[in-house]
Amino acid sequence: MNNNKWLKLSLVALGVSAGQAAIADEPEPEGFIEGSSLTILNRNLYFNRDFRHGQSSATGNGYAEEWAHGIIGRFESGFTQGTVGVGVDAFAMLGLKLDSGGGRSGARSSVDVLPHNSAGQPEDDYSKVGGAVKARFMDTVVKVGDVFPTTPVVYYGDNRLLPESFRGVTLANTSIEGLSLQGGRLHAMSQPNSSSMRDGFATFYAGAVDAPWVAYFGGDYTLNDHVGISLYTSRLKDTWNQHYAGTTLSYPLSDGVTLIGGLNYYNAVDEGKKLLGSFDNNIWSGKAGVQFGAHAVTVSYQRSNGDDDFDYLRQSDSIFLDNSIQYSDFNSPQEKSWQARYDLSMESFGIPGLSFMTRYARGWDADYSNANAVYMRRDGNGNPLTNQKRWERDIEAKYVVQSGSFKDMSFRVRQATTRATDFESDLDEYRLIVEYPLEVL
Repeated sequence: MNNNKWLKLSLVALGVSAGQAAIADEPEPEGFIEGSSLTILNRNLYFNRDFRHGQSSATGNGYAEEWAHGIIGRFESGFTQGTVGVGVDAFAMLGLKLDSGGGRSGARSSVDVLPHNSAGQPEDDYSKVGGAVKARFMDTVVKVGDVFPTTPVVYYGDNRLLPESFRGVTLANTSIEGLSLQGGRLHAMSQPNSSSMRDGFATFYAGAVDAPWVAYFGGDYTLNDHVGISLYTSRLKDTWNQHYAGTTLSYPLSDGVTLIGGLNYYNAVDEGKKLLGSFDNNIWSGKAGVQFGAHAVTVSYQRSNGDDDFDYLRQSDSIFLDNSIQYSDFNSPQEKSWQARYDLSMESFGIPGLSFMTRYARGWDADYSNANAVYMRRDGNGNPLTNQKRWERDIEAKYVVQSGSFKDMSFRVRQATTRATDFESDLDEYRLIVEYPLEVL
C-alpha cells in the first residue's frame, strides 16, 4: 500500500474511532510530550450557489453544487525543557467527495470546494500533509514550515472544506503584558482545494500574481477592559505595501447591557515592479451597537476611497472590514455601504447552544472610471462601469451540542442572497456545515 492510501485510511479510521475519547480539562502541562495535543476535526460541507441569470457559471447549468467531507488532524507538541525549547507542529488533512460532478461544479473560482481535473470534473479525494519546527525563547516563539498566520493583513482562510496554509517563517512575542506582537515572511501558500503546499500567491480580485514572498509585522494591544488597538503592516513583494489600523470597543452600561463598536482602516499602495498596476487605495469601516440580554444589534458604515478594488490574498480572511460578509466585500472603487445586523442567543430561552444571525448590507456609487488595467471593469460597450450598486442579505442558524458523547458537535446553515447591477452576479447561496471536533490527546 502506498503512503498516500495509508494516510487516507488512517485518517478515516482515526476520525471515526476517536469520537469515543474523552479528555478532562487540566492545566496546560509543560514538556515536549506532556504539552502535546492531538485534535481531529470532522467537517461535512454542502455548498450550493445559484447564479440567478447564469453569470460567472462555467458549469453551463447556471449553478454550482458540491458536497464533501473533510478530516483535519493536527498534532502540536510542547517544548523541550531548557533555555531554548523546541517542538513540532504537524497536520494531515483529507477531503472526500460525497456528491458533485455532472456539470454541477468546475467553475474554477471561489465556489469550488474540491480540486478539479483538466476536464473540469471534481476529484474523488485530495489530501494535505505538512508541519513546522518551532522554538521558544522566553516569551518568543518562532515557527519554520507550514504555518497558519492570524493577522488583519495575512490571515489563513478556513471557510471551505480544508483550511488554507502558508509556508515560511513566523514569530510571536508576548513579553509585554497586554501586547501581542506577530511577524513573518512567507514564500508560498496552499489554497483550500489544493494538495500542493507550494502554490504561488494569488489575490482575490486580480488572480495569480508572481510575487516571491509576503512579509508582515504588527501587534495587538489591550489598553484596558474596554479598548483594544491593532497596528499591522505587510508587503506582497513587487505588488503592494498594505497597512492596517483598528480598534475594538466595549463598555458595559449595566449587568445586561453593553455598548460595542470598532474601527478598521486599510491603506494599500503599489510596490516594486507593480505586478498589479499602479494604485493607492484606502478603505475604512466603523460599527456601533448594543448587546442586551440574548440580543445584539449593530450598524456599520464602510467607504472605499481608492480607484481600484481593495484586494487581498485569495481565500484568506485578511480583510477585517465590517461589511466584508458571506459573499460581498463592498470594497469596489469609491463604493459606500452600510449594514444592519441582529444576533440572538437562545440560551436565556432555555435552548443553550442555539443561535441565530441575520444581516442586510447595501452598497452604492462603485465607479471604475479611473481603475488601472488590472482592475478595470467595463460594460458591453467598452465603457468603464459607473454608479454600480448591490445588496446582500444573510441568514444563519447554528446549534452546538452541549453535553454527551457528541459534545461540541455543531450544525450550521448559512443562506445568502445578493443582487447587483452589471459588475456583480445575482445569486442565492446555501451552505450546510456539520463539524465534530475531537480531542485525542
